[in-house]
Formats: sequence, structure tokens, C-alpha cells
Amino acid sequence: MARPRRIVLVRHGESTGNIDDTVYEREPDHALGLTERGRRQAEETGGRLRELFGRERVSVYVSPYRRTHETLRAFRLDPELIRVREEPRLREQDWGNWQDCDDVRLQKAYRDAYGHFFYRFAQGESGADVYDRVGGFLESLFRSFEAPDHPPNVLLVTHGLAMRLFCMRWFHWTVAEFESLSNPGNGETRMLVLGDDGKYTLDRPFERWRDPEPYGITG
Repeated sequence: MARPRRIVLVRHGESTGNIDDTVYEREPDHALGLTERGRRQAEETGGRLRELFGRERVSVYVSPYRRTHETLRAFRLDPELIRVREEPRLREQDWGNWQDCDDVRLQKAYRDAYGHFFYRFAQGESGADVYDRVGGFLESLFRSFEAPDHPPNVLLVTHGLAMRLFCMRWFHWTVAEFESLSNPGNGETRMLVLGDDGKYTLDRPFERWRDPEPYGITG
């Protein structure tokens, strides 16, 4: 099995929805593009990724949303060194179709009280639903490692929640640990690095906004 040396997770750059939540009443979530600031964020991240990868090959998976595709293009990775696959299982959490902002704000308050992992948005998904599809993607990713010529780098261009849930599934974090973590900022990365012991470690932690509150002991 040719496991990659690095698995890099990137959140898309700032989108129009990140600065104006009323846009969801007029445009579908998947169709929202980057702001000028978001493009600059993506370009800066791209510079760091090009330095990191050098002339090594990269297997790229990108969420099917406009803002993630625009983020990937802004990276300006060498097309001869990358293999790009659109991966719907890395999409954003579904909060419903045409969104009423007042209703979404109310549901976010319900989610804060009920729990981010378990609360399901009306006509949408819960964090647990996203966890399940990210887990399905991980199984496919592991199978891809069986190819003897698998690239030494994997790059996922996705969304903040999906990044946290990917790491939750990979490192077997509890729901309480997940609930205590904040999303990364726009254009931020987290990297899983393969060590000499054959295990992956996270290059830096997610910010924690509270201490975990588990129901019991695990591990």
C-alpha cells in the first residue's frame, strides 16, 4: 500500500455567503463564489502549497461547490503534477434549499442548544449526516492507496465542517471532542503527516472554544 506522506485539508477562501448571509435567499449555496479577499486568501495558500509539494505529484479531491473550485484554481498548481477529482461527499453541510435568513438564525440557536453534531437542519443535514458521508469518502480514499503508484500527496479542497469531521473520523475523536473545536478560517490548512512509525499526526490543532464535555470514558 502506497500511503501518501501528506494529506492536506484546505478550507475554501472567503465566499459571498461568509460576509452576507442574506445571499442564501437569492442564490443556491453551491453557486456562491469567492470574494476578492477570498481570492487573495486562496492565492496566498496556493503559494505555500506549491512550495510544500515542489515537483511531487498530488492527488486532488475538490468539493463540487463553486467556491471550492475557484479556490483550487487560485492555487495555480502545475496541471502536469495533479490529478483532480470532484468529490460530492466533501460538499458543505446542507442547510436546506432556498434559505430564509431569520429561520436559519433561529435554527442555529436551536443547534447551539441541541448540539452541533446531532442537530439536523429542516430539509437539511446534521453534523452526524456529514460525518457518515465523509466516512464513506475515507473508505474510498483508503482503497486508492492500494495503487502502487499513488501520489505522495493528497489535497482536499473542502469546507470547515468537513475538515473537522474528516479528522474526527481519522483520529477517532469523540463527539464531545468534535463539539469543542472551531472551524478553521477561510483559506486555512491542516495537514496529516506520515511519521516514521507509520502513523499520521496533525500538524497543528483546531482552535478549541470550550473543554470537551463527554458522557463517559473512551479510549
